Amino acid sequence: MKRLIALLCLTLTVAAGNGTALAENIKGRLGITGKIGFYLPGDSDFDNYKLETDAGFIGGGGLIYGVTDNLAAEVDVTYTKFGAELVSGLDQGDFSVTNIAMGVQYRFDTPQPKLSPYAGGGIDILISDYDRPGGADVDPTVGVHLCGGLDYFLTKHLVLNAEVRGVVAPEVDIDAPGGKSGNFDPSGVAATFGVRLFFN
Repeated sequence: MKRLIALLCLTLTVAAGNGTALAENIKGRLGITGKIGFYLPGDSDFDNYKLETDAGFIGGGGLIYGVTDNLAAEVDVTYTKFGAELVSGLDQGDFSVTNIAMGVQYRFDTPQPKLSPYAGGGIDILISDYDRPGGADVDPTVGVHLCGGLDYFLTKHLVLNAEVRGVVAPEVDIDAPGGKSGNFDPSGVAATFGVRLFFN
């Protein structure tokens, strides 16, 4: 996962070096976003066994507001669910994560008025659950995210969006009826596609 985040940072650095000031401006504009995609989670452990996690679907939405010509604030909520299994392939239930994210975007200028690449980051509140035989609880935690994406303006108000986002957070306790039984890693990488609708 560290390699994916490093690759994301490199891609954003290259994108930041291109362009002139002609891209679509969202300063002072409020929009809503809906998105779906897939999530690659980190691995966890339970009862001293490593749990391998499957890729899961992710979906959600939020609000975006253009603060300046190049700076936007964003709040969104996403939900993902993915399976976990032992190395032997034995099913160990499903994890789910609700992510309440607050962040900022820097929107790069480009010579193409319909294209608006951006990079951003922020704080994530991660509320997780573990559905397995016998029951288990997962502690909530706080993490951070880095993201990079591209908006394509079909019209002034309707925008297609694609984004890659990496979330990094500390491992948290998994509590079974007998007490602490393992550690859950809520970190992961998401790739999403969606639509933004600006009201003004």
